Amino acid sequence: MATAIFYGSNTGNCEDIAKKIAKKLGNVDIYNLDKTKIEKINDYDKIILGASTWGDGELNDDWESAWDDFKELDLSNKIVALFGLGDQESYCDEFSNAIGIIYEHLQSIGVKVVGFTSTEGYYHDYSKAQIDKEFVGLVIDEDNQSDLTDQRIDNWINEIKSDIL
Repeated sequence: MATAIFYGSNTGNCEDIAKKIAKKLGNVDIYNLDKTKIEKINDYDKIILGASTWGDGELNDDWESAWDDFKELDLSNKIVALFGLGDQESYCDEFSNAIGIIYEHLQSIGVKVVGFTSTEGYYHDYSKAQIDKEFVGLVIDEDNQSDLTDQRIDNWINEIKSDIL
């Protein structure tokens, strides 16, 4: 079963994280939603979706453009992992909401999501990506905790590898 990463990136941070994840996983395809139609997801059984949060806790431009088409995809037989970027100091009330928005949709259609991570070590007030003491995927704060990024990616990959590859 083939695996691919699909991400949206306004500033390049989400792209950088997607490339790090792809390199560490090996043998996965990677697509920028700015340059790829979302329907390409249909070619894969296992997908990793990446999004950064923009504005008032919204999807970034690439995801916003693809959102209506994404909601029409049949993802019922897919395994999905999520990663998101946010700024917990400047946007503590909507930290990494974008993957929470994606997760809510995936849950509403019964998709299996893997790769929840602990909220320990993060300092924010609210996130749509948080359920109890876990995020619905890998959460990265390149603005305030970039020194933790590589370790967080490694830990997350160790957790999802058996499900996603």
